[in-house]
Amino acid sequence: MLNSRGCRFHLEFKLHCHSKTLFLPARSSSSNVKKKRYGGVLPSILRSLDSDKDLEKTLASVCENLSPKEQTVVLKEQSNCERLIRVFEFFKSLKDYVPNVIHYNIVLRALGRAQKWDKLRLCWIEMAKNGVLPTNNTYGMLVDVYGKAGMVKEALLWIKHMRLRGLYPDEVTMNTVVRVLKDAGDFDRADRFYKDWCIGRVDLNDIELDSMIDLDNGSGSAISFKQFLSTELFRTGGRSPVSGTSGSTDTESSVRKPRLTSTYNTLIDLYGKAGRLKDAADVFAEMLKSGVAMDTITFNTMIFTCGSHGHLLEAESLLAKMEERGIPPDTKTYNIFLSLYASAGNIEAALEYYRKIRKVGLFPDIVTHRAVLHILCERNMVQEAETVIEEMEEFGIHIDEQSLPVIIKMYIAEGLLDRAKMLFEKFILDHELSSKTSAAIIDAYAERGLWSEAEAVFYGKRDSPRQNRSVLEYNVMVKAYGKAELYDKAYSLFKSMRNHGTWPDECTYNSLIQMFSGGDLVDHARDLLGEMRAAGLKPKCQTYSSLIACYARLGQLSDAVDVYQEMISAGVKPNEVVFGSLINGFAETGGVEEALQYFRMMEESGISANKIVLTSLIKAYTKVGCLEGAKRAYEKIKDLEGGPDIVASNSMLNLYADLGMVSEARCVFDNLKENGSADGFSFAAMMYLYKSMGMLDEAIDVADEMKQSGLLRDCSSYNKVMACYVTNGQLRGCGELLHEMINRKILPDMGTFNVLLTSLKKGGIPIEAVTQLQSSYQEGKPYARQAVIITLFSLVGLHAYALKSCDAIIKAEIPLESFVYNAMIYAYGSSGQIDKALNVFMKMKDDGLEPDIITHINLVSCYGKAGMLEGVKRIYSQLKFGEIEPNESLFKAVMDAYKDANKPDLAELVNQEMKFAFEGPDYSESEIEGESKSEDIVLDL
Repeated sequence: MLNSRGCRFHLEFKLHCHSKTLFLPARSSSSNVKKKRYGGVLPSILRSLDSDKDLEKTLASVCENLSPKEQTVVLKEQSNCERLIRVFEFFKSLKDYVPNVIHYNIVLRALGRAQKWDKLRLCWIEMAKNGVLPTNNTYGMLVDVYGKAGMVKEALLWIKHMRLRGLYPDEVTMNTVVRVLKDAGDFDRADRFYKDWCIGRVDLNDIELDSMIDLDNGSGSAISFKQFLSTELFRTGGRSPVSGTSGSTDTESSVRKPRLTSTYNTLIDLYGKAGRLKDAADVFAEMLKSGVAMDTITFNTMIFTCGSHGHLLEAESLLAKMEERGIPPDTKTYNIFLSLYASAGNIEAALEYYRKIRKVGLFPDIVTHRAVLHILCERNMVQEAETVIEEMEEFGIHIDEQSLPVIIKMYIAEGLLDRAKMLFEKFILDHELSSKTSAAIIDAYAERGLWSEAEAVFYGKRDSPRQNRSVLEYNVMVKAYGKAELYDKAYSLFKSMRNHGTWPDECTYNSLIQMFSGGDLVDHARDLLGEMRAAGLKPKCQTYSSLIACYARLGQLSDAVDVYQEMISAGVKPNEVVFGSLINGFAETGGVEEALQYFRMMEESGISANKIVLTSLIKAYTKVGCLEGAKRAYEKIKDLEGGPDIVASNSMLNLYADLGMVSEARCVFDNLKENGSADGFSFAAMMYLYKSMGMLDEAIDVADEMKQSGLLRDCSSYNKVMACYVTNGQLRGCGELLHEMINRKILPDMGTFNVLLTSLKKGGIPIEAVTQLQSSYQEGKPYARQAVIITLFSLVGLHAYALKSCDAIIKAEIPLESFVYNAMIYAYGSSGQIDKALNVFMKMKDDGLEPDIITHINLVSCYGKAGMLEGVKRIYSQLKFGEIEPNESLFKAVMDAYKDANKPDLAELVNQEMKFAFEGPDYSESEIEGESKSEDIVLDL
């Protein structure tokens, strides 16, 4: 904290400030810089040059008799590089013109900023030919323009050239070098250069020409930067300056201390960005101690340094001290606090600093509005963002282009598509979007799958000369179609690109190939891969891997291998995804040797096997029942971070189940349950194991546990548990699960009906009835599914569920087939509602359907339960005398009917008749007479 005796930060660093040291405002503070005004004839000359189209004519009429200083002003005030060169050429053409370094510095700076490197080179050579020697200002300026162009090594070579000439960098040049290195992130070299300069030494021996990278400067010149700097640059102007000239040598022996505010500002920023907070604080303290004037930039830099490292209280105290010392904060000061508090998540504090800007008499700039809108929009704070936009409009300030995609993205996230559209349409009325901004907006829609909205932006207004859409815009539109799985539209857009003057790039091809591969459109993907390579573009590893994975997924492994070989031939190194896809593909088809071959190749290439690859190996070993190989792979997974995942564990569990290894499977299963990761497959594997080993009680326990765990979420999981209940004879449990499944609107599938039909057989439903229901279901007849379910519910005593379905079918009053009537007769009869069962039978006859063997079985059962012996007798008589084809199930039904009617003796007689009919034994004469009497008794009854 700052106190009356000085400034101390309770951080990793301390600022030693003395109360006697004054904070002096710097003369060059950016907050009060004003555009320089010129006197005499210069204003009118400058106006003429700006307004007249014929520049040379104007120059000839008004600029022939200017002094060197006036010429300097005219050169400096030119708005672009081309005009500056023309003015300079005019001055050089004057008879009494004397070349001077100031003019050349202005021209070199303009050429460097415009990155016209060939012209800069020629200007440098011309300067030397005219005997004009570069000064510290010249070198500092060249370092600056090369550094801002991103050519840091080239910038430093100018300093090397400077030292060869015997010139020593002054403080301004040193500051420029440190700033260039700082901005390039080379903090250590920047610090070293500064400290060497302070002790009178500038050593750049680590900058070698051989380390330079030739860069194409876009001018079409055959001479590279490296050649220029190693030949013309070091030859030209290489002689030592004459003593007493403006470029006099600065000795290296003296110890130097910086005296400029800008130097200290650069050093504070350097150490802050390097994370060296103590060094930043020491520079700040030294600045105070040396009496170097501080300015707004000094405090802004210190505030940002403290705040960006989490020390917001210290940043606040610096602001207070800044105001106390009479150094006014500027808009950038408040922008810094706005961003710092936003980064810390304190949105209210950030907005408070936004509001403070106007309260203290300042005005928000474009950075302010951009920052506050980004903060609010990233958090989807719609109302607050719109309030800021309204305030901007009140002051005649428009949303800047960089903020537009952010605001639209917020509206999209909140589902406010109309507002997003309105904002976009309003913006493009007065602005031409750059391709980058247009692509960002299209991408915002694409991410949400809103392809039609993205399409509207893509095909939107194009009134400016920039009619051609950029490849970036095409790429994000392709992405939008891909997200929506509109592959035809994506391909059509791709094919139209060239017709509109835009050529696809690597990103276009990579996206399309990956998109088509993901959609299993493997032929399209393969064709595009060939086209891409023919165009001289290099597919990424991810592109090859997506195509290989697609072929593997489709089981086309020979094609997958072909693409792999093509990938190797193209010099693209495969990654773990490529090997994993191949290994998994062969594992799925039981190709253990091939899977192991690619596994070995992966290890030989230095790629460590991950869980996915090792799990694929386990699957491969499982396919061929190779326990030892699977166990080795499983042990490797255990050594990986996090251990085996559910897929690997289930694979081992499945192998143990297939091999009947109960204890090993139980161990894996228990571990999964302890970790809370056991899923439906885990339980199903254990149920299968226990059932196959005859351990039915244990199988039921696992089924109940699975049910209680809430893992019955789909048809497959219900089928497995119901099958387990059926195997153990718990048919009612199967029926209850079926009802639960239907209530949850999970549609039974073929596997479900297989379990239900097995339940009917196991529950004693006549085989003829089961066969009839099965064939009806397989043929897809109407109400076949309902008939099976009704029969199952009736069998297990869940009569309410069965009768509810029956009532619904009867109310529908539509034509039904015999099997449906049979199921309903059985349902009503088994529930004791004999009258309704007989009514269904009568309706069946009214519909012209003759009773079949199943109808008779169900009817005789109803007669028996109701004690209607005449009905039983009638059906038995028809069976006896051949009116109904002899059927063992019907004989048994008649026997059961007599038993239900409390006529066990008659039931036994029918049993004897059934034996005679189906076994045909030899009877004695007395038995035949007895049988004849029995028939008479039965028929009389």
